[in-house]
Amino acid sequence: MERSEELHRRLARWRPTYLPLILSFVVVVAGDLWLTGSYSGRLGWPLTVVWTWPLFTTLTGIVGIRRTRRALRESHERWSGRALEQSGEQLIVAVPTVGRHDTYPALERSVRSYLSHLPDRFPRLRVDVVVDEGCEAAGPIADLAAGSDKVRVVTVPDSYRTPNGTRFKARATHYLAEQRSREGEARDDVWVLHMDDDTGVGPDTAQAMARFVAEQAQAGPERKHLAQGILTYPREYAANRLTWLADSARPAEDVGRFSAWTGGGTPRAGVHGELLLVRASIEASIGWDFGPRSLVEDAQFALLFSARYEGRSAWFGGRCYGASPASLRDFVKQRERWSWGLAGLVFNRSLQLRNRLLLGYSVISWVIGPFQNVAVVMLLAFLVADRNTSPVTNIVIPLWALNMAYVIWMYWEGLRVNAAVSENGRRRWWEPFAVIALIPVFGLMEGLSGLRGFVKFARRAENKFQVIAKPS
Repeated sequence: MERSEELHRRLARWRPTYLPLILSFVVVVAGDLWLTGSYSGRLGWPLTVVWTWPLFTTLTGIVGIRRTRRALRESHERWSGRALEQSGEQLIVAVPTVGRHDTYPALERSVRSYLSHLPDRFPRLRVDVVVDEGCEAAGPIADLAAGSDKVRVVTVPDSYRTPNGTRFKARATHYLAEQRSREGEARDDVWVLHMDDDTGVGPDTAQAMARFVAEQAQAGPERKHLAQGILTYPREYAANRLTWLADSARPAEDVGRFSAWTGGGTPRAGVHGELLLVRASIEASIGWDFGPRSLVEDAQFALLFSARYEGRSAWFGGRCYGASPASLRDFVKQRERWSWGLAGLVFNRSLQLRNRLLLGYSVISWVIGPFQNVAVVMLLAFLVADRNTSPVTNIVIPLWALNMAYVIWMYWEGLRVNAAVSENGRRRWWEPFAVIALIPVFGLMEGLSGLRGFVKFARRAENKFQVIAKPS
């Protein structure tokens, strides 16, 4: 998707706003105080715990909003009126793909975006498309690579096994990392940009990464080794409007919670597998060989990075452009796999305990999500014949309101971000109303998927890495 100069300028002016958070808090706290009784019922204690539980996530997200606003302001001040030179450091874009015919159109779109926007800032660019031997779309992928000397196809042999027996995407990524080491590219001046095969870039992505790399070249001993930006979902890439609206939460998470942790220097909240910028030397020291049960290799990489390179991660204001799941079924599969894999990391004793505590808290928040849903609570109140949902103490009402206000902010601000990167750059008149009204539905979609994943982990089911269809 071509990004016009006008759109580029609009994205450069964007800042996350506090207003939806403040207004939502005032409205929700007033409503809760009006509806709350003077005593609690049978659900008093469970609701007091469950509805207060996400508070740490909420506070972290608010810290992230502040950090994001400050980072964008400082970047603008630092680079305003200053020509950004081409980076002298090498950039390698790593794009693992399952190589199916239904995923190829999105892969082609993404690769063409790298070739359109990255060479101006990174002349030493290479795009490595990683496929398994004998993949379905091997022919079209080879033709795509033949169209540019900056693209090469790296084929993982069927016979390849990692020392720890890693499977799925991590196996391909580890093979590519080993190949870089053999080719002498596991160096500090080589950066690896990890991207999914349905996720492209724009001029803002290239500019933000070039700024970051230029700053690190001059940073001295406190330089950063890893950085991540904002995942966004243009409307025109969405095959399903419901899942697109539900994915409003994802760019907001990058602006809030992930900005707080990754931007704070230590990515204990995890990282995404796309728009992940890492020094090749650091990636080589960690690798991706996490064993056969690994489903969320990006999060495991982040926890290992946190243990070895505390304080060395950063956040930047560039965006990548991906596609929401094409169907509700794919949405559930995606979230289920994430929950399943994250639960496995929580109980992985090879990882530092302090780096698993936050993850454990997050997984619990996800698993109890269905029981935080208003519709579920009303059903439980009916079943126990007690409609009193008041807490055991009114002190927690402002905390409940803050949690709810942050959720509203996430969907409101995330929709604003996703609409801004779409072709017309604006929200349609009905979308803000729809995204707020559908929050209980989105909560069930997210919560039930997370609960299903946790149950599969608890039952020790055979883990699977299901690649969902990629809208083009």
